[in-house]
Amino acid sequence: MTYDTYHLFAYLAGRGLNVPTGTAVTVMPLRHPYEAAIQARSVALFTGRPMIAGFGPGAVEFVASLRGSAYRSPLTASREYLSMVRALVNGEPVEKAGEYHCLHGMLPPLPSPAPRVDVGVGVLRAGMAKVAGEVADAAITWLTPLPYITGVLAPAMREGAREQDRRPPRIVSLVHFAVDRPGRDARRLVLAANDKHLGTRHYTAMLRSAGLKADPADPAGGADALIESGVFLTGSAGEIAKQVVDHLHAGVDEVVLSPGGVLLSHGEKAALADLREVVAELGGADRD
Repeated sequence: MTYDTYHLFAYLAGRGLNVPTGTAVTVMPLRHPYEAAIQARSVALFTGRPMIAGFGPGAVEFVASLRGSAYRSPLTASREYLSMVRALVNGEPVEKAGEYHCLHGMLPPLPSPAPRVDVGVGVLRAGMAKVAGEVADAAITWLTPLPYITGVLAPAMREGAREQDRRPPRIVSLVHFAVDRPGRDARRLVLAANDKHLGTRHYTAMLRSAGLKADPADPAGGADALIESGVFLTGSAGEIAKQVVDHLHAGVDEVVLSPGGVLLSHGEKAALADLREVVAELGGADRD
């Protein structure tokens, strides 16, 4: 909440950093679907590269603080929102008055060729995974156990896609990691980037469904569970790279490496050093 994600991407593009971008995820109540589509499309045009615009309904408490009340059905709200944004970035008109979102219009056509904008959704449980299968281009997981992704979320995505006669969305798994170094405390690193997640009911409910001990009243215990189960990747750069490859072999399409805990605890140089070492190991890994 310090910098708006889309504004930051536009700033970086203006500085010459023209790379593919993605959000994981922005909270739906902050923007109308029309505004969200404009922002996502603008970033793709500024960078000249593809963009994944990821969205999620947000925590119940946060939604209520913005709207006055939480979504009665986060799945319905997400289905409406995602379908509207996806149609808009694809240049299609929208004529819909849903339970939570209303839109009658379309965006001006883009010059051709234009970078692709995909629409993603943050997925924690089977219900949202099915919605992703129905309407999204990408399903984005956050620090989620791999067996839960493959055994619970992926089948639900395939079911939703079958019902709409479309291909299942790509699975994008955001994974937090830290190279094991002297003076580092793994629990502290997890909490530095995820204490709010580990204190929320919806995220800890997902972890409990996956067989981990997680209680919103005990974020430190949840951090320990993430470390002990190997969901938070740690060890040598080579060991972390191997676990990333395990994700790809298991059916995850893209792994997003986040050194967030290291960044917030030890600074930018330390976080970049971890990233460079793991990426170097991945460069020589067998990913076939």
